[in-house]
Amino acid sequence: MLNAYPRPQLRRESFINLNGAWDFAVTDGGYPARFSDKINVPYPPEAPLSGVCRRIRPDETMWYRRRFPRPEHTEGERVILHFGAVDQIAEVLLNGTLLGRHAGGYLPFFFDVTDALQDDNELVVNAIDTLDHTFPWGKQKQKPGGMWYTPFSGVWQTVWMEVVPAVYVTDLKLTPQLDAITIAVGTNAPFPGAVLTIETPNAPIRVDMRAPEVTVPIPDPRLWTPETPHLYPFTVQCGADTVRSYFALRTISQGVVNGVPRLLLNGKPYFFHGLLDQGYDPGGLCLPPDDEGYARDVLAAKAQGFNTLRKHIRIEPLPFYEACDQLGMLVIQDFVNNGKYRYLHDTVLPTIGFKRLREEGADRKNPAQSIFLATAEGTIAHLYNAPCIAGWTIFNEGWGQFSADRVYDTLKPLDPTRFFDTTSGWFRKKKSDVRSEHVYFHKFRTERSEKPLLLSEFGGYVLTDDPKRKYGYKFFADRDAYQKAVSQLYRDEILPAIPQGLCGAIYTQLTDVESEENGILSYDRSTVKTDPDEMRAIAAELMNAIR
Repeated sequence: MLNAYPRPQLRRESFINLNGAWDFAVTDGGYPARFSDKINVPYPPEAPLSGVCRRIRPDETMWYRRRFPRPEHTEGERVILHFGAVDQIAEVLLNGTLLGRHAGGYLPFFFDVTDALQDDNELVVNAIDTLDHTFPWGKQKQKPGGMWYTPFSGVWQTVWMEVVPAVYVTDLKLTPQLDAITIAVGTNAPFPGAVLTIETPNAPIRVDMRAPEVTVPIPDPRLWTPETPHLYPFTVQCGADTVRSYFALRTISQGVVNGVPRLLLNGKPYFFHGLLDQGYDPGGLCLPPDDEGYARDVLAAKAQGFNTLRKHIRIEPLPFYEACDQLGMLVIQDFVNNGKYRYLHDTVLPTIGFKRLREEGADRKNPAQSIFLATAEGTIAHLYNAPCIAGWTIFNEGWGQFSADRVYDTLKPLDPTRFFDTTSGWFRKKKSDVRSEHVYFHKFRTERSEKPLLLSEFGGYVLTDDPKRKYGYKFFADRDAYQKAVSQLYRDEILPAIPQGLCGAIYTQLTDVESEENGILSYDRSTVKTDPDEMRAIAAELMNAIR
């Protein structure tokens, strides 16, 4: 995560990476008397790879400082400073001038710093992370354990700059079909026209864009699937600005096939054979240890026949989604929860069968609700272009759930090209593109459904000789017994459900995380617990069944 380009689908040559060693201090609030430590940005201070490895208290303020020379730019050009994400509330100062403030720990933000630059520049960031549940908090807890993990604070994604012309491309919106791509170009001024060049296996396609949106037919289309992840590189030249990007041709939809509701990839029934992916690492905590970490995880899942990751209660840096796009891995992306979590109401009672309990209603005076909606809308805009994303999870197991039908109506028009799982697990309401179930402690039984059926969590088996000190849902001390149980789970419960309408199953989980040891890989990825040959055989049986 130190050197990867942080925005893969909107690349410029003028990439100035500010990651690396920063001055660092922690205070009770005021500006530090001195910066006594160094921190390795973008790793959060709680991560060993940060060089600090210290838990930040809710009443403490983190201070970051680094110097950099004036970036080379000509008169009229602008210099933009980007932050991938800072958890939870940040203020940014350049040469003593307050650039602005940002709240919420999972989405990017930026500043035009051109007018504040000097020959030698001092950049200071202060951040607090109170774990205020008004803001998205995911699975972070001050007292981690079980399914709750060590919190991460402050700067935890890439800090970088770029030089842009006076009129420049601010964003792209890419909407694929099976034989065409719609490309919308956003600019910081009235659209001046652009030249679009798409690379294809036969010959480049060149389009003069007179309007900011164009639909381009693609001859002899090569469709994107996990098995054939074909990408089309393209460039947009807009006046003096040139950006590089890529798209894929693929569709996600729902349909009825032989009388059974199905999820469709490129118009055909597809089984979303997946793993829950928390995205944690023992060295980087919320980041991999190096730029190749995301690719290693994707390839490890593919090596066992999986084609889907459910990105659980996290928004990853964009290079994660780039790895899934390039290597062929579908993603079901969760929105990050905020608001209340109630152990009895949200976990205990639904687990034993009480799944129709009360949800919170809409409350205009509840800031957590408006922040959730704003963050969800921002997440869709942020990740819309990634071909790998097949669906969105709005609420997980009732955590912070409110007015689910109304929220579906608000969010679905923002992305009609993917499916929405409104209530993953339980507390089901009327509006969702799938029926979503979680099953851990009893046999999975299918019920007739008018919607495609998704088993969005199951399994969670643990291989350990000391179950008292581990967290999971079923324990095995012997590797052969463990694999036999996993195989039996798929063959006795998942395979028979496919003809009845099951369209996907998400096993818990890809890796162990801290004390939760139900991954098919160990936390440090050094141990593969399942038998890859057996898991690939199961994957083949699942795909044959859906066909």
